[in-house]
Amino acid sequence: MKKLTDKVALVAGADRGLGRSYALRLAQLGADVVVNDVNL
Repeated sequence: MKKLTDKVALVAGADRGLGRSYALRLAQLGADVVVNDVNL
């Protein structure tokens, strides 16, 4: 069983860098991940 099953994570700035890494890792651990980013 994955550690974050039935959990939701919100990751801001998930387009690249640390935000992207965190989003991918949270998904691997079983969380439902909501991501956003602003491209100015």
